[in-house]
Amino acid sequence: MTALYRLLTGEDSSAFCHKVTDALAKGWVLHGSPAFAWDAGAGVMRCAQAVTKETEADYDPDRRLGEQ
Repeated sequence: MTALYRLLTGEDSSAFCHKVTDALAKGWVLHGSPAFAWDAGAGVMRCAQAVTKETEADYDPDRRLGEQ
């Protein structure tokens, strides 16, 4: 069994929510609370959400985590 970890990031928008929802639909599980920070340079709120996934396959660093 292999444990995978990803940190999803993006602007606080529906696109970020869709990114997290897509990960959940593909078997990833929320890990901890989301984080938010104001990006004064860009004038936007930034979000981050950690997700994890247990898989039977071996970890392959040459493959994107979202494809494992």
